[in-house]
Amino acid sequence: MDLDYVQRVGIGAAYKGAEKLRFYFGNLDRIIKKGDIDLVTQADIASEKEIVAEIQYRFPDHSILAEESGIIEGLSMYQWIIDPLDGTTNFAHQVGLFAVSIAFAIDGEPIIGTVLNPLTGELFSAQKGHGATLNGKKIDVSETSKVADSLLVTGFPYDFKVMIRPLMHRFEACLTAARGVRRLGSAALDLCYVACGRFEGFWEQHLKPWDTAAGLVIAREAGACVTDFSGGSYTVDNPEILATNGNIHNEMIHLLELNDIR
Repeated sequence: MDLDYVQRVGIGAAYKGAEKLRFYFGNLDRIIKKGDIDLVTQADIASEKEIVAEIQYRFPDHSILAEESGIIEGLSMYQWIIDPLDGTTNFAHQVGLFAVSIAFAIDGEPIIGTVLNPLTGELFSAQKGHGATLNGKKIDVSETSKVADSLLVTGFPYDFKVMIRPLMHRFEACLTAARGVRRLGSAALDLCYVACGRFEGFWEQHLKPWDTAAGLVIAREAGACVTDFSGGSYTVDNPEILATNGNIHNEMIHLLELNDIR
């Protein structure tokens, strides 16, 4: 398997999906609710169609896991994990924080990640063992050593109403300890922003594999530490993700504990 070629295909597919997103940005005539606040638009569907078509043209025997169309069976060893529009709510409200996210996994382990913001043109890319880049330039996590000097980012799951107390407990703990906390609305970008040092830490719950697979590779290749909230190993089907620059990881684990909740 020529992984450099696989990476180029993923990048090319991301640009094809991004072209559809730019076309529909500000021009939506239909928004569908998958849940109370979980949206899907014609842009999601059009972007995914372009991405899947490109990958299937290049690798017709590979399997695909895509947010909107689900699993497309193929060789189980090779799988593409696709979010055609990470940040649909932002997109629907014409907020320019969204991305195309594409990962390539072998035997369930993501080893290539591509995240592209169609509006800014920022392309994050990584291959396991080869580092991470932003528009072709190497990126690394920040060297900040304390949460007090850190800017953090988080997200809220679609089912936040059933877990509001622990969610707010963790948010308050991190907000009062850090320099600030942001909520962008795109987990893929959150992970990439940790990777390039814009944020020192990111945490969220109840994400799906397509939300984190590509950003996971990019963050780790940039030097990030990625675990669950307790410091255990993280895989894309884990319900918790904590990604930091490594220096503040133990502090963040302590802040995310629920020992004091009543």
